[in-house]
Amino acid sequence: MKVYRNIEEFNRLEHAVVTIGTFDGVHLGHRKIINRLTELASESQGESVILTFFPHPRMILHPEDQSLKLINTINEKIAQMRDLGVDHLIITPFTRDFSILSPEEYIRQMLIEKIGTKKLVIGYDHRFGKDRAGDFKLLERLTSKYHYTIEEIPEQDLHHIVVSSTKVREALLKGDVDSAAAFLSYHFSIEGKVIKGDQIGRTIGYPTANIFVEEQYKLIPADGIYAVTVATAAHEEYQGMAYIGNRPTINGMTRNIEVNMFDFNRDIYGENIRIYFHAFLRGDQKFTGLETLKAQIALDKLAALKVFGG
Repeated sequence: MKVYRNIEEFNRLEHAVVTIGTFDGVHLGHRKIINRLTELASESQGESVILTFFPHPRMILHPEDQSLKLINTINEKIAQMRDLGVDHLIITPFTRDFSILSPEEYIRQMLIEKIGTKKLVIGYDHRFGKDRAGDFKLLERLTSKYHYTIEEIPEQDLHHIVVSSTKVREALLKGDVDSAAAFLSYHFSIEGKVIKGDQIGRTIGYPTANIFVEEQYKLIPADGIYAVTVATAAHEEYQGMAYIGNRPTINGMTRNIEVNMFDFNRDIYGENIRIYFHAFLRGDQKFTGLETLKAQIALDKLAALKVFGG
């Protein structure tokens, strides 16, 4: 898959089969559209193209609203789409100037002149252009003017999946990583750099790697304890348990992400690791002291091992 960080880098194709969207999460509904895209490209000897946007439009149009967190970082989205066999991914920087393109200007400039769209595949509820005024009816009306065909993935084809990026975010913010995994068709994950902590876990026999997530827009699931697998920079995989919270037992003031990897004893400070969330074990809670906390962590480990069949 070829990745373009700006549409100006893209060379217009003779037979582009195109879909458009933010595709946060690349969930089952998105996959329905993308699979049809690649199928049509193969049938017509064309090339599949996804036009997506970064930052997310809401981040630019409503910068005062910091509540939106995304399921995928841009690099995670690229990896998901590469796995789906897409030929070209164009990541258009979303700007205020871009947001005021009229729907027809958007079609003419972006889809026709710059990409060379011959076939377009969209979901039934796709909106585009200034004030999101463009829709399937407009795209259909302009097919003869701009010489492309269009296929809409109908509502019933997507609704039987019963999924949206909003539903995935809501599940994760409740700690419901099981539902999120079902919606996504993969385990939600977080990647970050291992940084120095205060090493309290080490003193009670459960050393943890403290994770710093660079992308501030990345969604972090609800506070609590999770059964996880961890992939290291050396491409090793370990079972473990992750903690998200502000460590109330020691009166912590900041929200931490920590992971204890089972059967692991190596210094990985400064390395990037990825944490895959398999199950929510319990919510965060304050204990009377470190010994009580240690006893509970032992139970958490048993619960995590049970998730993995141990």
